[in-house]
Amino acid sequence: MNISSITGVVDLCRALVQIPSENPSAARDSQGEETIARFVGSFLEKIGADVEYQEVAPGRFNVYGFWPKPSPDAQRILFAPHLDTVSVQGMTVDPFAANVENGRIWGRGSSDTKGTMAAMLWALQSIDWRKLNVAVGFAGLADEESGQIGAKAAAARRFADFVIAGEPTNLDVVYTHKGTAWIEVATAGKSAHGSTPERGINAIYRMNSALRLLSEQFPKICPVADHPVLGPPTLSVGRIKGGTKINVVPDRCVAEVDIRVLPGQESIFTDIQTFFDREQIPATIKIIKSSKPLFTDPEHPMVNRLADLGSKRVGASWFCDAALFADVGTPAIALGPGSIAQAHTADEFIEVAELERGAEFLTKFIRSFANG
Repeated sequence: MNISSITGVVDLCRALVQIPSENPSAARDSQGEETIARFVGSFLEKIGADVEYQEVAPGRFNVYGFWPKPSPDAQRILFAPHLDTVSVQGMTVDPFAANVENGRIWGRGSSDTKGTMAAMLWALQSIDWRKLNVAVGFAGLADEESGQIGAKAAAARRFADFVIAGEPTNLDVVYTHKGTAWIEVATAGKSAHGSTPERGINAIYRMNSALRLLSEQFPKICPVADHPVLGPPTLSVGRIKGGTKINVVPDRCVAEVDIRVLPGQESIFTDIQTFFDREQIPATIKIIKSSKPLFTDPEHPMVNRLADLGSKRVGASWFCDAALFADVGTPAIALGPGSIAQAHTADEFIEVAELERGAEFLTKFIRSFANG
């Protein structure tokens, strides 16, 4: 869709969905975020922003749009949705058609998080920055669905005083969320012919024992009290790979484990390996991903302003880029239209009414800083 033909937030959301931007970590043939970054950059230029591109990895780009500060001491609010999506594998709707049916826009990223990105961009084009007593900026970030290299690069530049990371939160303020500890557990064995399994050591059986004990003992391995908002830490085995043929005793097995952590569990990686060693479980771990929990003061003035417009203060079990900004001292929250329940699904969608409500809400938020 050509930028000149976009007449509303629905058109903008559809245009964004129609641009493939699968994260290469799960879609090996993906070209990354450059195409969508260039499209967003063109839209930002059209609405008067000074645009900058930052290549955070080969072919992986952040895109920024800035408006001048009204005064040297004015605060800067940064709207920061991510450009990437998860893979389209297994989808039951056309991932890039962005069809509008039954009051919904269907396709990969419509909920997570191109709907929010469209609402933010449409709100930014709806205001006159010259009438604001704050400065506004936009950051389209690469790689949120994997290593978050885009958010790390943007956060290191420290050019915001408050960040709104774009995520589908039903327009509630996610001021706190769990951290992430993704690990690879590996077990080794000894191969043998499947007809004489007693001559080998089955790595899959070893993995079964390791994961069973890890799950049973998880609350004691790195103990922490349940969080009053976030609840308990969790553990989930997401993928297992092992063996080469049905008639060969497997000599290696690997499992990927998703752990969501709370403050106080910073030693989770070493604690799990220590547990395996102490219990003489022949398993080793490797860190896949680590991200800290998010916490921003729920009484922060910006949070209060959003609450005055109708947002609820909530926590989340998932992670997002807001934590990377908060980790370097920049208060950050997650907010956007749509529901996380539709994110990553086979028939992902966003309700048109919610998308339009999001654009209206964010426009009101920005205009609340108007002088006079």
